[in-house]
Amino acid sequence: MGLITEEKRGAILIWTLDREARLNALPDMGDGDEVAAACERVNADPSIRCVVLTGAGRAFSAGGDLTAMRDKRDLFEGSGAAIRERYRRVVHRIVRSLYGLEVPLIAAVNGPAMGLGCDIAGLGDIRIASDRASFGVPFLKLGIIPGDGGSWLLPRNIGYARAAELLFTARSIDAATAAEWGLVNRVVAHDDLMDEALAVAAQVAAQPPQALRMAKTLLRQGRDTTFDQMLEMSAAMQALAHLTDDHQEGVAAVLEKRPGDFTGR
Repeated sequence: MGLITEEKRGAILIWTLDREARLNALPDMGDGDEVAAACERVNADPSIRCVVLTGAGRAFSAGGDLTAMRDKRDLFEGSGAAIRERYRRVVHRIVRSLYGLEVPLIAAVNGPAMGLGCDIAGLGDIRIASDRASFGVPFLKLGIIPGDGGSWLLPRNIGYARAAELLFTARSIDAATAAEWGLVNRVVAHDDLMDEALAVAAQVAAQPPQALRMAKTLLRQGRDTTFDQMLEMSAAMQALAHLTDDHQEGVAAVLEKRPGDFTGR
């Protein structure tokens, strides 16, 4: 069974982690290829301006399959070298692909997001949580470490000290605490989650698509580049943006006090 189901609503694509009976556990061995292909389709499709990611049922994702860990099968089978290579081909392919998504990604966290599930939620550019959501990275509780890059991502999302507390204690936090810590933008009533996520996605999708993708690139690159490097990238991308029809439309729309009608040209 595949991991993701898709629904397209205009310029917005909804991805649902769809293993409800297993609390959307991941990864199965084919998940790296599936997520990479899904992200490549989005990156190649200029009609898509925003992706919303959520989970089926009562969980966002419970993370790794504990029975597979116990039985030493699938991802966890064989030698240390074999397990390392599977992490690179499966787990890392998932997180690299999501990190490399060129359009904004909104995580609509509908329930527990644990381990890899928590770190996948953290890859969202904008993160909105149901009041039923919870978050945790209980790797140490299982005698393992974050094998998915979470030790790089989590401190950037919530700061070193809070990331250390979450990782070293192996405890989970509720949605309100996640909002206080900056792990999510805000918390909404469970029944309002998708309406809120889609309302934000509509605002994102209303922006000029070429400039939108460039803006996301600059934000991501800004995590690790120097100020001078960022200025150089900004100048180059700005020059391209100034030559688009959407730039002319945006200026005209503001001057005429009307919404812009952006075509991606």
